[in-house]
Amino acid sequence: MFLQEKFIATIKHPKHMEYFLKTRWKTAFLQTGTISVIKRYVDLLKEHDRYVFIHVEKIPGITCDKEGLQFLAKFIRPHGIVTTKSTLIHLAKKEKLWAIQRLFLVDTDAMMNGLHSIQQVAPDALEVMPGIVPEMIEYLVKKTNIPIITGGLIQNKNQILQSIQKGAQAVSSGNPEIWKLFEEEGIQ
Repeated sequence: MFLQEKFIATIKHPKHMEYFLKTRWKTAFLQTGTISVIKRYVDLLKEHDRYVFIHVEKIPGITCDKEGLQFLAKFIRPHGIVTTKSTLIHLAKKEKLWAIQRLFLVDTDAMMNGLHSIQQVAPDALEVMPGIVPEMIEYLVKKTNIPIITGGLIQNKNQILQSIQKGAQAVSSGNPEIWKLFEEEGIQ
């Protein structure tokens, strides 16, 4: 399972890929590239024994539909996807990809709609944004039966530890300074 560690690197720039490969972390959410280079990125990460999840909406040229998911599964071959779209969760699972639903906690309605959606599509994990709302993480852990990943706006060790203490399985970040903090502090 990809959630063996407390940290997931979100790779937003090609230059961060090399830095990520020098870390001990095993899982990456890929948010960089285009349809023409994404296979090369996925292959490189997999060659280094990393779990690779493509954030479908962030990769230009990949369509967010059945054909787009089939293309990803058959030709790009990541381990899974990250998406805000519930319809893609079901399609990804049909293609035998792990599926992570991203949920933005902007208000109570968004949270309630997200919980309803999660019950319908049963993602493999839930990525909650922003990651600086530990009380909501605790609430979602109690309301769902899936691993919670939290990310977004994480700036320091205290925010990381609070998220984990409130039940987050892992913390994701696209900030290499936070990656470095995880490495230096030995957060497991």
